Amino acid sequence: MLTKKVKKRVSFLSLFLVLSLIAVFFTLKSLTNNILYFKSPTDIKLIQEVNINKRIRIGGMVKTNSLNINDKEIKFIVTDFKNDLFVSYSGTVPNLFSEGKGVVAEGKLQDKNFFIADRILAKHDEKYMPPELKSLIKKNVK
Repeated sequence: MLTKKVKKRVSFLSLFLVLSLIAVFFTLKSLTNNILYFKSPTDIKLIQEVNINKRIRIGGMVKTNSLNINDKEIKFIVTDFKNDLFVSYSGTVPNLFSEGKGVVAEGKLQDKNFFIADRILAKHDEKYMPPELKSLIKKNVK
């Protein structure tokens, strides 16, 4: 027979375990709803159905001689040296944004060939390249 002290400890431990599991569940659930995964132009071409309401991040290199800047928007092509994706962006771009450099854009797909960005990310120095992008370029440039 369990004593009163042991029953109290077991119930406290059980309550702590249940509350911990609930906290972990809600933390993971909120993370999966808020994470935007990095996709290359090739990944986007392989998507079966395009969800135009879902925000995603695309990444690759800004194709040389593709940058077109006018008063209201900036248009350029993101490439992974295998496939290209046309991007349209309205706003200011980071100082490191230029042709032949790596870029990550956040926004929504209009179709498999056109991406409307609402944010351009370049928070690194000019020599840094994300490991995913580096391996992708090595794989596609052969």
